[in-house]
Amino acid sequence: MQVHLVNPSDVSFGVAVITPRWLYVLAAATPTQYGTPHLVDETLAQINLDDVAPGDVVGISIHTGNAHRGYEVGNAARGRGAYVVYGGIHASLYPDEARDHGRAHAVVKGDGELVWPSVLEHCAAGAPLGTYEGGRIPGASLRGGRWDLLPEGGYMWASVQTVRGCPKHCSFCSVWRTDGQQPRARTATDVVDELRELRSRGFRFIALADDNFYPVTKTDLAMASRRLDRSGLQALEDVRQERFELMRRMSELPNDMVFYTQITMEAAEDPEFLDAMRKAHIRGALVGVESVTKEGLKSIYKDFNFAGDALVAQLQKFRDHDIHVLASFIFGLPTDTPATFQATADLAHASRVSFAQFVLLTPFPGTIDFQKWEDSQQEPPRIDGVPVTRHWLLPPKRRPKIYAPHPTMSADQIRELTQQTWDSFYSLPAIWRRSDFLQSMKGRLAFVLISKLYRQMYANTGIATDSARHVRASRMARLIAKPCRRLFVAKKGSGVIFRGQSLQ
Repeated sequence: MQVHLVNPSDVSFGVAVITPRWLYVLAAATPTQYGTPHLVDETLAQINLDDVAPGDVVGISIHTGNAHRGYEVGNAARGRGAYVVYGGIHASLYPDEARDHGRAHAVVKGDGELVWPSVLEHCAAGAPLGTYEGGRIPGASLRGGRWDLLPEGGYMWASVQTVRGCPKHCSFCSVWRTDGQQPRARTATDVVDELRELRSRGFRFIALADDNFYPVTKTDLAMASRRLDRSGLQALEDVRQERFELMRRMSELPNDMVFYTQITMEAAEDPEFLDAMRKAHIRGALVGVESVTKEGLKSIYKDFNFAGDALVAQLQKFRDHDIHVLASFIFGLPTDTPATFQATADLAHASRVSFAQFVLLTPFPGTIDFQKWEDSQQEPPRIDGVPVTRHWLLPPKRRPKIYAPHPTMSADQIRELTQQTWDSFYSLPAIWRRSDFLQSMKGRLAFVLISKLYRQMYANTGIATDSARHVRASRMARLIAKPCRRLFVAKKGSGVIFRGQSLQ
């Protein structure tokens, strides 16, 4: 019985930016009696179904965006006589859908690390259960990956998870509902050991694939300190100290390592934490800005963020601590007007964020926004017979770009203005101005190359996905991706010393 693990994707650039962590973690959780799992990341190349034989197990993890492709793979694998098992956020939310559309033998809900051996045991016996409850496992049980299975030259960055769960409750995000609001942190030793292994394999740049690297804010501590019951305060302080211990250990890693994470804007109010991040070689962070207006932030339950000039000052605090921000903005909020797009572009330029992404408001399952939108659709419009409230069941080319009518703007207007914002932020003169923090011409040219690659890969929100422009963008991304990868990697086992301990 061969175990196949498939990360489905409709788009491949030949080289991917970040390793799909779940593939390698589940490979590590596969008992040795089942052999070495066959890993397929379709962002690199699609699965060869000739490799799948009757009685094999094909594990497929899906989120909403790749569910359609995941179901295609599952149908094909079952047609070849394999056992088909689904996991991931989307399958956890819609287990029956995975059976109806993906022909699943079994669905794993929640975390898969601990329950995966039982799934394989039951498949080997010819009797898989319909559903496996993975639950939310403790942080100490979160596993590292089987990085010995990495394909040569496949990825620019590796990925390591340090904590699962997010205490926030943003209306557009499902993480706090699926992974929980209680942070579940791995031990610093486990994390650092995995980082050492990845550096020995040539990875200098590593994404900390966390739901929220800053799970305890200064505001959280202040509120807890005012309660009569001090146990809550102690629990928060313990989590905070675990973060600082992890960063202290990371600061002892080689200086050529660079980490990137995801945090909330509130970290800007915590200079002690930002200082620790800088010492820990965390040089970049995705920060969810979402909206530049108070009205927009309130509409998505994120009014703890700043707006306007105060937002510019907050974002610049990250740069003051040598942390470069990938700012994420959402367009299409009901409070948006045509002026919002230019205001967002102006703020992104003024705040000197290194990168930015401008995404269209999309109702994803598991979120408050989705529930409100679905409840409002008495007779949802259909595309090819599929209700728009199940948009992920459509091929990507058939999906709408805007799902809910806007009170003041048309869908085409929102798309056009979104694309204009992408084009403005990633124009060559703008990129060159942002690169002035780099001292060498080589460094500045590398920054331009990386910026253009990011724009080519992700800036398709304002154009039709089957347009000639998107085809050209994909072709350009393929050309840029391989030389870009060389900027991030080092030689394997290159004699790097970890405080007196050689990797060779």
